[in-house]
Order: sequence, then structure tokens, then C-alpha cells
Amino acid sequence: MTESLSVTTGGAPDPARADLTLGVEEELHVVDLRTRELVPRAPEVLARLDQDHYSAELHRSVVETNTPIARTLDDLRTGIVALRRRAIGVATAQGLGLVAAGTVPLVDLDSPPVTPTSRYRRMLDDYQLLVREQLICGAQVHVGVPDRDEAVAVAQLVTPALPVLLALSASSPYWMLEDSGYASTRSLIWMRWPTAGDSGGVASAAEHDALVADLITSGTITDPKMVYFDVRPSAHLPTVELRVTDSSPDVDTVVLLAGLFRALVLRARHEYRAGEPSGRIRAPLHRAAMWRAARSGLEGTLLDLPRSPAPVPAAVAVQRLVADLRPWLEELGDWEQVLDLSAATLSRGSSAARQRRAMARRGRLSDVVDLLIADTRGGATGIGPRGQSLPAGLTPYAAIGDEAFPRGDVAPGYQGIFATLSALGPVGLRRREDAKDDEQRARGVTFSVAGEAATRLFPFDLVPRVVAAGDWTRLRAGLVQRVRALNAFVDDVYGDRAVVADGVVPAWVITGSPELRPSGALVHRPGVRATVAGVDLVRDAVGTWRVLEDNLRVPSGIAYAMQNRRLTDAVLPELPRPTGLAAPDGVPKLLLRALRDAASPAAGDDPAVVLLSQGPADSAWFEHRMLAEEMGVPVVRGTDLLVDDGIVHRLADGHRHRVDVIYLRMGEDSLVHSPGADGMPLGPGLMAAVHGNTVVLANALGNGIGDDKAVYAYVPKLIEYYLSERPLLRDVPTYLCGIEEQRSEVLRRLPELVCKPVDGYGGDRIVIGPHAGPEDLVAVRRQILAAPHRWVAQEVVQLSTHPVFDGQGLAPRHVDLRAFVFTGVESVVAPAALTRVAPADSMIVNSSRGGGSKDTWLLQR
Repeated sequence: MTESLSVTTGGAPDPARADLTLGVEEELHVVDLRTRELVPRAPEVLARLDQDHYSAELHRSVVETNTPIARTLDDLRTGIVALRRRAIGVATAQGLGLVAAGTVPLVDLDSPPVTPTSRYRRMLDDYQLLVREQLICGAQVHVGVPDRDEAVAVAQLVTPALPVLLALSASSPYWMLEDSGYASTRSLIWMRWPTAGDSGGVASAAEHDALVADLITSGTITDPKMVYFDVRPSAHLPTVELRVTDSSPDVDTVVLLAGLFRALVLRARHEYRAGEPSGRIRAPLHRAAMWRAARSGLEGTLLDLPRSPAPVPAAVAVQRLVADLRPWLEELGDWEQVLDLSAATLSRGSSAARQRRAMARRGRLSDVVDLLIADTRGGATGIGPRGQSLPAGLTPYAAIGDEAFPRGDVAPGYQGIFATLSALGPVGLRRREDAKDDEQRARGVTFSVAGEAATRLFPFDLVPRVVAAGDWTRLRAGLVQRVRALNAFVDDVYGDRAVVADGVVPAWVITGSPELRPSGALVHRPGVRATVAGVDLVRDAVGTWRVLEDNLRVPSGIAYAMQNRRLTDAVLPELPRPTGLAAPDGVPKLLLRALRDAASPAAGDDPAVVLLSQGPADSAWFEHRMLAEEMGVPVVRGTDLLVDDGIVHRLADGHRHRVDVIYLRMGEDSLVHSPGADGMPLGPGLMAAVHGNTVVLANALGNGIGDDKAVYAYVPKLIEYYLSERPLLRDVPTYLCGIEEQRSEVLRRLPELVCKPVDGYGGDRIVIGPHAGPEDLVAVRRQILAAPHRWVAQEVVQLSTHPVFDGQGLAPRHVDLRAFVFTGVESVVAPAALTRVAPADSMIVNSSRGGGSKDTWLLQR
């Protein structure tokens, strides 16, 4: 709403481009990068920016940029990008992000106060709700028209094209935590102002000024700057100003709007000078056209006025407008550029549609804000003049410890990948993301989060991760070694506990573990306890692989790792595959062999295997179905099983089928309380069958003792004790709060360490000291003091990063790697691993906490 754009006009009226100068005011929301919420911290950003090109707005959550004078679209683009880059740099240093969009979805109405000037305070007193809810941002385009009579006429003549311009800019589908159902909620909120919208028929500058004077006299407004007509002669500059459009995260959209508006002004000026009638559209029809543009943006229909009131597809309306303006675009020298920009815009769709796709992937409004931050930043970091060889924003970055772009260079293993992705560019990759989503929906690749009724698409990033052959060879050897030792440990815990008697592990570590279960003692024969183990690995900033944690209960992710490769094959078939790339298709065969090896000798040569699941309610139901189908074994629920005379049977087709091995894909507590086929609790009969050795549970009950974070600290000693070998993989330095000296160290260094409950998983209750607030640190201190043996602390590992496509370009995200070891007669590492990706500004990769995944390319030679 401020009017501080520096625009002048120059020289003779011809050529047209020299006369019709350009400028843009962009309003940018200020958001907290941690919470993704709108925050009233614009003054902190503005204090470090020059006042010539940056200014405050009505709300303290908005920064406005004002470009220098431009005579070409490329010059205008350069000005927009430079101002964004400078402001984003200042904001980022303060933990803030800038968003160029009509609205942001995460807003606390009590938080963003009005900028404390007398003008804005008076507006708050006068307009109340209108001001309090004015949490919207627009982009205003100025075109130099020094003659005010001509400027008034031009404003009248360009009105019919405004719905198309609004549709092109639509970037505000979300309002106050909800999808409004509109592509441009901002325009609806804006229209509530008493002086917004169409000015009505005004024939001259004198009539315009008289109208403004009457509005001031009426007390409706207090000064000329409060005339918010969709197009108006500027209150203090020799320009015609377009005010109808949303702020646009993509700079190309802003440039396209400026190019079209300038051509409209040029055409209108020709018509005015030729004395042609204005041909105004009746006000109700114009309002209907504007409403339709706000409702559906580029993804629905628009009214093609003044041709006809009948709706046409938005793409047709845009193409017709561009074609109609061709003579004036050519006169301005903008024809080819505007044609290219309009085609690209129609190809990628509106920002509103992209935001909704981001929301659909994981159901998180924070993802929408992340997309808007990335799109706004992309325009500030990678967009240059037409004809540049690299697509906008798809450039390497420099991040310490990055696996693909060390020191900003493309690593040798990623050169082919990067070249292919760069050739596709952001627009092409966004299309592949849509194809990926369609593929996932068709195959039901979903997961669920506790407390949410709907399932989500499993998050998948398009950029594959490469694990070099040398690394993978060393990891495989270390993984097999580690799982062998853990299997021996769990077997010993539920047996003689020689590891305690020999002083390797203190007794309290075992007896104090919440995962020490009586059911673990039911397996009374030596053998494999963890048929399927998942081991989470991280790579630190210097390239060293470390084990982060072990999963011996119900490790999930192997089917998602397989499916990720199939997604890559389906949506990015042109990516060059390196030699020696491990093929994940053999995983089901290896898994089935390990499960059959687990059967007791009495099962014979062809043991019957089933996969036991809780069904569609389980977060990994897709994985259960996929693995069962590809192994060729039934997937069953508790109600499909009957225990009779110590034998477990599967009921199907009116018959009983003996079961020898149950691949257990539910927690022990759920298993024990599940009803069986006879309606009685399944647990007691199943426990008797396990004890009688007539059925094997893979993985065995009680395995959680091996996942215990306190036990993790002793795994190197367990390897030496049980295998007489030196550990091949490194751990993360770990402190046990149950040991007084180590507890004192932890309490002293809480802000520096990562604290974990010994039985936690999935990122549950983890407190990362450097990222924790004072309240979090106080809370974890109290918990440690109350039950020290239930907590461990670890040194912070600077996890490696890997590029993800964030909708606009490549950005670094922290990653880990879950590898899988199948243990039967022999142990084998599965030729598929799951790379998990943390959200922006996070180190927690779990999908339930907003994390994603990648296709992982394991090189075997």
C-alpha cells in the first residue's frame, strides 16, 4: 500500500519501449523458518536494507521492494532478482524467510501487528477487521504514462483483460490454516475495501481527481493513496498502476505480467489517441469474470470478455490475449519473450495448483510454506536473462559435507545425473513429480500417521543418491558383523547372560531396559532372533559412515526402497544408470529364503510362511501387501489365525493350513491383544506354540532389548566379545545417563548433545540440544534426573546433505540410510536400502515427522 516506487519516463515517445518504462512493487511475507508462521519481524529486515528500494507496509509482517526503472523485461527481471536476493540474504541470517505469494497458510492472528505509523494506526481505527485481516501481498506493475488524461483513459481501456492477469498470478489458495477453495483468496479479501475494484466510468484526469476528492470528503478514505482501484493512475508518479495481481513466487510470472500489462497499455494508448470508444464491459459481468479468475486460476475456466460471456478454458483465454497483443508486443520488442513465458506458465500451472499438490503429498501446510520459500528464493538465486544455458535455479550449491556437490563442484558419480536433471529443468521436473504422484496413487504407495484418518503418498524425491562401490563393500561387511553380534547378544540375554557374568555389560543396562520382555525367554533353542534387521547409518561431514541405531523389532522400509527404484524407472527413464548398480528385484527371494531358514526342523523342506499384519490401519500396509505378494505368501491378520493343540493354522477357503513361520509385522503389545479366528485373544495360544517350537516368529518377541539405546553404547564390545573381531563400523559417541559420571557430563552439556530415551524410535522424544529451546532443555533435564537409566545422550553428528528438488531448484537436505540384513543359514545384506530425507532445517528423517525418501543407487563394483 505504500507508494515509493522510483519510476520516471524519458525521452521521445518513440520507440514505444523507451517511453513506456516499467517498475514493480513486490510485497513479501516474512515467515519464521522454524515454525513456517507469518511473523511481525519485517522491521528487523528493513533495518538492514536501504530505504530507496525497500519499505514497510501496513502490517509488520510484510517487506515491500521497489525496483529501479526498467526499459526491457530483462532489465526488470534483473531488478526484481537483485532486490529479492538482497532481502532474502538479510532475512535468512535472522532465521526468517520471505514469501512472494498472495497469502501464507500458517498465521497467528494475534501476532502480526500493524506498522506503528499514524496513518496505519488511523486505518486500524477506521477499518478494524479489514486491517486486522489484511495479511495479504500483491505485486503492482507500473508503466510510465506521463499524461494524466491519457493515464485515466488507459486504466479504463485495459479493464477487460484484468481477469486473465489475475488468473496468471493466482498464488493464494490457503487462508487461516485452510484451503479456501479459491486460487486467489487475496483478491477476495482485497475487494472488501470500499475503494477496491473497478473505478466505474471516468473520462478524464479531472473526473478522476473529483471522484477521489469526493471519497475523501465522504470520510471513506483519508488520502489519495487509499484509492485501491484495480488499475489507476498512480497517486504520486507519472504511471499507470496495475494492482489486481497476487504476489508471485516465480519471477517469470511477474515478468510475464509486466510484459502483458505494458502491451495492454500501449494498445490502449493507440486506441485513445485514435479516438476509439472505450467499449466498457458491464460492471456485473466484469465482477463475474474477476470472481471466476479468483475461483479457479489457470486450472479452470475464465470468461473471455469482451468476446463472449461464455466460459473458456483458462489456457485458451491466455493464448487469445497473447495473440491479440502480438502487434503491440512486437512494437515493444517483447513478443518472443512473452510468448515463451506464457507457454511455460501454462505448462507448469498456477502457484495455487502447485501449493495444493505440495499439500496433497504429505498433508502438511508447512510443506506449502517450504515450497513458497523455495520458489521465492529460486527467483532470487538462479533466474537470468533469456537464453541462458542452465535452467533457472537448477545449479549446484556449495554445502559442507554434501555428497553430490562437495565444495560446489559436481561429484564424479553425479555428473550424468545432474546433466540429465538440468536438461529437464524445473518445469520438466515438476511434470515428472506429477507423474510420480500419479504412479504412487495407482499403486497405493502410501503410509499413515497416527491420529490422521487419511493416508499420505510416501514422500519421494526425484534426485537419486549414489553409494560408491568401495563404501558399499565396507558397509556390507560391517553390517553383517554387527547383526551377527546383536543376534548372539539377544540370545544370551534370554539365556545364561554370560555377557553380564563376564563383566562386558552392566546388569542394570539389561534389567532396566523397558524392552526386556518375558516373552523373549519362550524361545528356548539357540538360533537367530532377528531374521530381518534394519540398521540406520549416517555419513558425517568428512565422509565417515557411522551407525546411528539398530532395529531388531519390526524394521520397515525395504518395500519402499524397492518401490523407489521402480518410480525412478517409470518417471525418469533417461537417467544414466552406472555400471555395477545393484538390482533390488531380488530382495523378496532373499527375504523368503531367510524366513524359511528360520523354520524348525519339524517343518520339513517346504515350511509354510505367512506375513502377519494389522491390515490397512497399519502405517506400512502398502509394504506388507507388496512383500507378501512378491514372496508369494499370504498376508494375514490375527482373525485369520487359529491355534489348536499347540499348532498355528491359517483359515482360508473353509480349510485349515498349518503355519510354520510368521513374518511378524506388528508390535508385541498389538500381537498379544489381537483376537484370533475364534474370537479369543491370540496371544496365549501363540505364545504356547512359540514355546513348543511348532511355530517361529520372525522377528522373535523380546528383540527390543537389542534396539535399546543404552545397549547401543556397548555394541563394539559385543562384537569383540561374541565374534572375537574388531568392529568394522563406527558408532556415534554415546553417554549413558545411568552412569553417574557420564550423567554429570550430559547435564553439563545438554545444549550441545542429542538426548534420546533408550526405548524411543521414529524420532520420538528426541531432543537435539543445539536446536532446542530453554523449555525443552529444562524438561529433558527433569526426565533424566527422574529416571537416568532411561536416557542416553550422543554427540551431534554433522550429517551429510544431499540435493533434493524443492519445486524450483536443488537444495541440500540431511539424509540417512537404512540398510537391511537378512539372517538365515547365512547373513546377507539386501541389495536395496532406503535413503530417508529430513525436511528443511531439520535433522530428523522419519516420514512421520515430515521426512521423505530417495532412490538409493548401491554400486557393487
